[in-house]
Amino acid sequence: MPPPSISRAPIVPDRIRRIDGQSFAFLPHRFLREGFLSALTPTELRLYVFLVLAADRNGLSFYGFERICGALEIDIDDFLDARNALIDKDLVAFDGTRFQVLSLPPRPVHKPSRPLRSRHDVDDDSATVRQAIFESLAEADRSRTPRK
Repeated sequence: MPPPSISRAPIVPDRIRRIDGQSFAFLPHRFLREGFLSALTPTELRLYVFLVLAADRNGLSFYGFERICGALEIDIDDFLDARNALIDKDLVAFDGTRFQVLSLPPRPVHKPSRPLRSRHDVDDDSATVRQAIFESLAEADRSRTPRK
């Protein structure tokens, strides 16, 4: 006996998702089907989904790193690693102040993350500057602590 066919009707018809009102967030099916999802670490995926949800119709998001880290409950190092990886994987652009979620590239990029592309990027990035300050202060603390 052949298996029964699977119904394509919605389970809860009055709760079908729609893009309404001010919000405009979506992930194209290609994201799953063509391997973009599997190309991301869990933290990269969390940041990407956050940026998709926060973006306007042009993909722009103005959330700062402190607010993003708080919302995702990640530290600055994890944020920087994920942000740089998303830039390298050609999924987002970042100008030091704002993000743009980009249309998907032709295929997923599977490569390790690397720092921002230019010295200008680093100089204008408050998260990178903050991280450098904290590292410098920690190093100064270590050098002042007497060794036994």
